[in-house]
Amino acid sequence: QVQLVESGGGLVHPGGSLRLSCAASVTFFNIATMGWYRQAPGKERELVATINRGYSTNYADSVKGRFTISRDNAKNTIDLEMNSLKPEDTAVYYCNCRAFRPTTGYVEVWGQGTPVTVSS
Repeated sequence: QVQLVESGGGLVHPGGSLRLSCAASVTFFNIATMGWYRQAPGKERELVATINRGYSTNYADSVKGRFTISRDNAKNTIDLEMNSLKPEDTAVYYCNCRAFRPTTGYVEVWGQGTPVTVSS
């Protein structure tokens, strides 16, 4: 019912920028909150940024001021603009979606992940 397709990951030097994109294909559900999470080697998956349908955002302290999440409700897409990247930003980034269906409630879906490597 909900499928997420991510793109934009890659290798970048410290201080560089990347833009991640996630497109949601939805049947019978309405997208509520979407966001980005990341998982570094040997660490737990953590929140990066979320954005709800009213465009309210939430950022991890580690990325605040450097990353910007945006959303297009009509297209069910989100972007993550990442600036001033640091080596500690290296991780696999996952798109996340919470979608609502009146008969069943909410469902949470994850993308396949796109790797981001920040290195000299």
